[in-house]
Amino acid sequence: MHTREEKLAAFGRLLDVQERLRKECPWDRKQTFESLRPNTIEEVFELCDALVDRDMPNIYKELGDVMEHVVLYSIMGQETGDFDVADVCNQQADKLMFRHPFIDWNRQPDKADNPADQKPNWTVTNPDLAINRNGQVVYKEDINDSDVDKDITMSTDLKAGQGKATDVEITWEQIKQKEKHGNKTVLSGVPKSLPSLIKAYRIQDKARNVGFDWKKKEDVWDKVREELGELEVELNKGDEDRSTRELGDFLFSIINAARLYHLNPDNALEHTNRKFISRFNYIEQKAKELGKNLKDMTLEEMDRYWNEAKTKEQR
Repeated sequence: MHTREEKLAAFGRLLDVQERLRKECPWDRKQTFESLRPNTIEEVFELCDALVDRDMPNIYKELGDVMEHVVLYSIMGQETGDFDVADVCNQQADKLMFRHPFIDWNRQPDKADNPADQKPNWTVTNPDLAINRNGQVVYKEDINDSDVDKDITMSTDLKAGQGKATDVEITWEQIKQKEKHGNKTVLSGVPKSLPSLIKAYRIQDKARNVGFDWKKKEDVWDKVREELGELEVELNKGDEDRSTRELGDFLFSIINAARLYHLNPDNALEHTNRKFISRFNYIEQKAKELGKNLKDMTLEEMDRYWNEAKTKEQR
């Protein structure tokens, strides 16, 4: 792995290359925030594909593509005088420090593995933030408020440095509500453009972090059965509008159950999508070998080859 100096040099090299492209490449020169947005979405989804496949060479390749967009957007911000890449990095570091009050930012961490590594900078750059005398990052306007943490509840284990990831998530959501320029409501931080399945999970997870959740995870199945029953009633009536609403409620309850059992519904559905594609491709290949069109195959034939594909997967 690379040293800190090598990592900083590599980022600087990318910044140099991107700045030159912005000046000399016709394609880079014509890009705007609006024109680049669809490409950014595509790059993020390509990264997601690599992550699902755990394809390490492609993961770091796609991470590079996403980082290229971050750098280019930062250059555009610099051109308009609104922000540059240093602002992007510094505000993110400030935000992370503020949202982790259980870390003593005045204390230097243990000696780095590589003694030649540059000493990290734990100061706060955002003028809206500061470090108080206890090493906690708080807003300057709150520094003299002895009750600055009165609305933030942290587990004893988290304060002692032994908390769980869920403890961090709960504290994170509470802190976001205190940020001057942050989300004003619990659910306002959920992007409107998120895919619906992921959005449902994030909505439920954020509600959980402020205590709105089932006391026992097993109780969710009563809700799932209730929603399924209501869906069946509307389907039997033939009411498309009400059936659509009840289908949404049923799907929402299933996603809730997945969350409670620590299963990622988006990953699960993607796994099933890929499994279906693989098995259907097998049927299509068999049809070609038989000189048939898929439409000419009987359902029984398709089922037979589907089961063959399923058996091959289990070997």
